Amino acid sequence: MSTILLSGASGFIGSHLTKALARDGHRVVRLSRKGPTSDAVAWVPESGKIDREALARARPDAVVNLAGEPIDQRWTEERKRQIRDSRVKGTALLAEALASLADKPKTFVSGSAMGYYGAHRGDEVLEETSAPGTDFLAQTAQAWERATDSAAAAGIRVVLSRTSLVLGRDGGALKRLLVPFRLGMGGRVGDGRQWMSWIALDDAVRAMRFFIDTPALEGPVNLAAPEPVRNEEFTRVLAKVLHRPAAISVPASALELVLGQMANDTIMASQRLSSRRLAGAGFEFQHPRLDDALRSELTR
Repeated sequence: MSTILLSGASGFIGSHLTKALARDGHRVVRLSRKGPTSDAVAWVPESGKIDREALARARPDAVVNLAGEPIDQRWTEERKRQIRDSRVKGTALLAEALASLADKPKTFVSGSAMGYYGAHRGDEVLEETSAPGTDFLAQTAQAWERATDSAAAAGIRVVLSRTSLVLGRDGGALKRLLVPFRLGMGGRVGDGRQWMSWIALDDAVRAMRFFIDTPALEGPVNLAAPEPVRNEEFTRVLAKVLHRPAAISVPASALELVLGQMANDTIMASQRLSSRRLAGAGFEFQHPRLDDALRSELTR
């Protein structure tokens, strides 16, 4: 049995990861604002506070860092500050605290995002070595990744999970799409030509565990299925799985009017991620195809 320290344990991916680890007999210790308890370490990242004594007592074998303010909201300057600080300050605090431990964890899996590459990369296939973008989410992701430097300098193996759209019916982008599509009001966004990189929730959880269990894997890894699709294809497949039409087209200008910069940099983004590094390390996708991933998630 291993002890896994987890931030963001109540979030979309974190809650499923917690259950999967517990099912296999691992001890999960949460980073929580409500701690300390027997299974939680108290922290308040925006204030730079973490219970270092409780952290040392927990003696985690690995740490998974998934905490961060949701980005699917209209961005004001204050919201953007919160989105950035919740990732960068929390990660830097945690990395420095782990580096200071006498008994350090072997592995630190830290969240990042496909936003690292910038919102509009067209048809370019994005490898982990591809140049970063320059927009708000790209700059945030770059700072987020750099915030792990103190852990890496202390000899902890750091894996940076550049996460794509995670498809699960109880969270993320798919949950938001289900209501309009089930009402027959779904359709492509803009011209539908933008690339959508995605991964099934089951595979995302399995990949997080793979990161922990694979000593040869280090640095940035694209967390994405091997077959990204254009928005128009995603729309067609989702409508088919739900047995609903998808005749409506949502103009990009309308989204930008309602949601501002967030719409342009997320919903209208075109990011075609390669999963070659993850697959090359030995990870086997259970749901490499979009239709299979959606049916698995929506028909259980």
